Amino acid sequence: MPEVEAPQNAPTAPRHVAIIMDGNGRWASARGLPRAEGHRRGVEAIRRTIRAAGEIGIKVITIFSFSAENWSRPAAEILELMGLLRRFIRNDLAELHKSNVRVRIIGEREGLDADIGRLLTEAEELTRNNDGLTLVVAFNYGARQEIARAARRIAEQVASGALKPADVTVETVGGLLDAPDLPDPDLIIRTSGEQRLSNFLLWQSAYSELVFVPTYWPDFDRAALEAAIAEYRQRERRFGGLVAKTGS
Repeated sequence: MPEVEAPQNAPTAPRHVAIIMDGNGRWASARGLPRAEGHRRGVEAIRRTIRAAGEIGIKVITIFSFSAENWSRPAAEILELMGLLRRFIRNDLAELHKSNVRVRIIGEREGLDADIGRLLTEAEELTRNNDGLTLVVAFNYGARQEIARAARRIAEQVASGALKPADVTVETVGGLLDAPDLPDPDLIIRTSGEQRLSNFLLWQSAYSELVFVPTYWPDFDRAALEAAIAEYRQRERRFGGLVAKTGS
């Protein structure tokens, strides 16, 4: 990514950055390593990125850790990914809590292994009162599925008489998503050179700036994050209006 100079009046960092962490398998294949090694190195990149986000001044960072579609991968790879999640929470949760990071989980919980569900709940409960960086982990997550869950809740409210169809608004739908209190992402980064959202935060990304970087996720570091933010700061964010806004 070419270096760009940010406008002097731009904010230091966007408030909310979301990342599609792509390229673990290709990183490993390029080095003649098993895909599992790519995933392990990807966890190291998560640690670097969380640390850098806090230091840069980002308030919310969302990572796409496991999609609802990832269950179609080979059973051995899924087993490895679940093991990495278990180890990450058990090994890193105390450090995240010590660093005043609040952990939030979005995605479908029903049907998960009981110990995975307990670990996710533990991460949220332990860090609930922290007021530093918010780390949102999109696990077993799909944006279409999230919107469908919201629509189902609306249908239930209409059926019960608690809500009239004419009263359903954009705000109604948004308020029933997985984390309605969080701001929409200002910037979405996807690594590995792919240029699509892949069912990630489709509702929330309506006015997000998208930055696609060629770096495979295991090689992503603070410099890559800062370069993506520098590109973001060059964008004119109009939000459908005529007056341009720079930054978040």
